[in-house]
Amino acid sequence: MSESKHIVCPHCDAVNRLPAERLSDSPNCGKCKQALFNGQPQNLTDANFQKVIVNSDLPVVVDFWAAWCGPCQMMAPIFSAATQQLEPKVRMAKVDTEAAQQTAAQYGIRSIPTLAIFKNGKEVARQAGVMQGPQLQAWIHQYL
Repeated sequence: MSESKHIVCPHCDAVNRLPAERLSDSPNCGKCKQALFNGQPQNLTDANFQKVIVNSDLPVVVDFWAAWCGPCQMMAPIFSAATQQLEPKVRMAKVDTEAAQQTAAQYGIRSIPTLAIFKNGKEVARQAGVMQGPQLQAWIHQYL
């Protein structure tokens, strides 16, 4: 019997259940029919953050950032490249701390960029500052 994974759609926030072995088959959302993995980080807000973190059976790597932050701008292409490499083993996501102030406050985000890894709805790791691609991927792989 195949293990199922719950995946939250990055487009409509519907929770999809898929057999684990089908994750790399370019699955689409059962509700909106769009790709569940598109090589881009999922944008999280105050409204959908908890739903994605709690309902995802994949580890969720979150980049807390802001548009005015120079180091965040340096981190953005590194994070995007990691997303293309790591999907569908993890869900990569971004939280704009200016737009999602409630979520940033709830998780005590004091400096940006801050990366956090969530598994089973709980934060398991946190790292502040810019990381280069190999360093970022090595850090994430510790928690897979």
